[in-house]
Amino acid sequence: MTSVVRLVRTTDRPSRLTLGRTGEELASEHLRGQGLTVLSRNWRCREGELDVIATDGERLIVCEVKTRSGRRFGAPEEAVTGDKQARIRRLAGRWLATYRVAWCPVRFDVIAIDCPPGAEPRVRHIAGAF
Repeated sequence: MTSVVRLVRTTDRPSRLTLGRTGEELASEHLRGQGLTVLSRNWRCREGELDVIATDGERLIVCEVKTRSGRRFGAPEEAVTGDKQARIRRLAGRWLATYRVAWCPVRFDVIAIDCPPGAEPRVRHIAGAF
């Protein structure tokens, strides 16, 4: 994680793309640290994208990652609206169909990451967020 932390500890604000990728890397490292297996990152289909898909061996865990460099637009997790949650649920169904998973329990998590310029990133994992 050292290289990722080094990237976000600069005093300049990273671009949205860089910030998003950094957040997804931090989220993946966090999940692995919790003993989860990351199955996929940035899985895409026509309807959209799932940030991180993981498993704890018993269930599928679909993670929406939100990263912010400041609080100007609120806390990262506040961006996961009801509409966004519905889209993520639909995409998870599409993922299950694509990989022909007949049935498995699914949990939807939010990983909120604050990356203020010049400071250590802060990761908050909200398991079962919706």
